[in-house]
Amino acid sequence: MNHTEKQLLSAPRNQLYLATIIVIVGVLFLWSLTSVNFSNIDKSGLAIASNILYGLTHPDPALLFSVSKQSVLYLLVETVAIAFLGTIVGAILAVPLAFLAASNIASKPVSWLTRLLLIIIRTIPALVYGLMFIRVTGPGPFAGVLTVGLTSIGMLAKLYVDAIEELDKGVLESMTSIGCSTFEKIRFGIVPQLISIFLSVMIYRFDMNMREASILGLVGAGGIGAPLIFAMRSYKWDQVGAILIGLVVLILMIELFSNKLRTKLVRE
Repeated sequence: MNHTEKQLLSAPRNQLYLATIIVIVGVLFLWSLTSVNFSNIDKSGLAIASNILYGLTHPDPALLFSVSKQSVLYLLVETVAIAFLGTIVGAILAVPLAFLAASNIASKPVSWLTRLLLIIIRTIPALVYGLMFIRVTGPGPFAGVLTVGLTSIGMLAKLYVDAIEELDKGVLESMTSIGCSTFEKIRFGIVPQLISIFLSVMIYRFDMNMREASILGLVGAGGIGAPLIFAMRSYKWDQVGAILIGLVVLILMIELFSNKLRTKLVRE
């Protein structure tokens, strides 16, 4: 028996604490089971479930492999375009807000007000933004781009602020001592150190925006969400299966590509 095993065996064990946790988890589990209701499941429900499963496993090949504007391929390209442009817009607008919110760059009142603005932006759901922009620009991909861009600002700016505030203060102090302005400190002392971090965060946000862009179609903001909900409402499960297969393949491809990019940026 080595030294580590001896330490583990000699460590005090609170049996009462473990028993209490187990009892609490067990009670919560049993209480959750009370909401499970199988009485409403009849033969028609099982038949519907069987049709759904059959449709999902037998997707519509015409919808999946055609190149028309109603095809899965075209809608996926449109969804990627919405997510990409929205991410670029959000990333660009988040940079000045991040510097204004950073306590080691801006004054405390400015930093506090900017942080409050970012909190408000992050609080409102993307679907609410989508409905508002649709009223302004009309339904279509442009409303989706604006929605994705605005929802990206809150998260990107927050992560940018964390990166800015973790910088070595010695760089700022040395530039201040030689009379550099705030803009010069940002441009020559901070931005070169943050480019790789900013790009890594932006790629991560693009992954999230791909999923949001898929959902925004439900409110008419372009992308593949609207055809998906229409197919579900029409009980065309073979079309639902084709759309879901396309989404899964696309998300996996983007996930692999973005992981490689982020790994390369971190190493640099």
